[in-house]
Amino acid sequence: MNWKVVLALMVTFALMMSSSYTMLIPFLPLYMQNELNATSDEIAMWSGFTFSITFAVSAFMSPIWGKLSDKMGKKPMIIRSSILLSITYFLGGIVTNPFELFLVRAFQGIAAGLWPACLVMISAYTPKNKLGLSMGLMQSANICGGILGPLFGGILATSFGMRNSFFIGSTALLAICLLSIFILKEPPADKEIKKTDRKTVSAMDCLKNINIIILLLCVCLTNFAIMEIQPIMALYVQSMAENAENAVLLSGLILSSGGLAGAIASPFWGKTGQKKGFAKTITVAFLFAGFMLTMQGIPDNLIIFGAIQFICGLGFSGIFPSANSILVLITPASSRGIGFGLMASAQMLGGALGPIIGSIIVTLTSYSYVYVFSGILMLCMGLYILFFAPESFKKAANQVKVTDIQTKQD
Repeated sequence: MNWKVVLALMVTFALMMSSSYTMLIPFLPLYMQNELNATSDEIAMWSGFTFSITFAVSAFMSPIWGKLSDKMGKKPMIIRSSILLSITYFLGGIVTNPFELFLVRAFQGIAAGLWPACLVMISAYTPKNKLGLSMGLMQSANICGGILGPLFGGILATSFGMRNSFFIGSTALLAICLLSIFILKEPPADKEIKKTDRKTVSAMDCLKNINIIILLLCVCLTNFAIMEIQPIMALYVQSMAENAENAVLLSGLILSSGGLAGAIASPFWGKTGQKKGFAKTITVAFLFAGFMLTMQGIPDNLIIFGAIQFICGLGFSGIFPSANSILVLITPASSRGIGFGLMASAQMLGGALGPIIGSIIVTLTSYSYVYVFSGILMLCMGLYILFFAPESFKKAANQVKVTDIQTKQD
């Protein structure tokens, strides 16, 4: 297949996948209250369990699915994940109590892996000189889905009921599955790999590679910082807002502004990394995002806070595309599935730990210190890459193998 067609498909899949997920997740507590007849005391307990179980199971399963991707092919993994996720969304629409929803969310953790599977497919088709742009567009689509999802979810829940929102999400994932079956083709390079290099590395082999460890730490810390902040943003905004009743709306707008900035800037970061080197872009992104995140803990003015959130989004959006591009450059094609699987696990781990640490910091200090703590972590990561990362990481991350490009594909 032409790499541009594959890129268009993967960007569409990322947008549909992300919007389907965020269309439902923010409203799960309300779903428990209005549809599953959970009491107010039960909602607090079940919300924590249902949110965390998917992260925990997915963190364990992602490397396994990545390993199978290297052995069985990339297309089967996209089909597997999309059809299983479609089933989980459908089951989520017919559950009758919080425990059944918890089981469905656990199954969703097993079904997860669509995002890394799409990234592996992109890495197999995209010419090296278009790698940064492709990863930037994928990240932009993922962010756009995260912005549009809650909007669609609110409209659908209000107009048709929350159960129907699950069914619509299920239909979107089923569409991804059908498009993959009838349009998407397995990269021909996979056949060559199986002939010349049947042996793929294990997860433990990858974890012995310092360059991969650095990438895992990058994505883990980034998702940690994001998820550490999200749960307390509405409360922090409320403490600064003159009208507490508008806190939810204002926090939603402020959070969306950061996502909008990220959607705009992600392709730019990708193209810049392609020209200047991905080690340089990920370093600048960490330092820039860390500095701005630290600054967010200072102002008590909502307008300034919102403006800094937008600028923060510009910085954060450079990390994941750069990390994904670097992973492609430092791993052999026969082991890319396990690499992206480990990256997904690291993100899940950061997403699970972030809210816990954030709540502890808020309990002991105040909301602003969560931002300062997250910002300092990001700055430290940027400084580590700048001054202490091994030269092998910087050299590999900054390479662009122009000689490997098949110019006919352009």
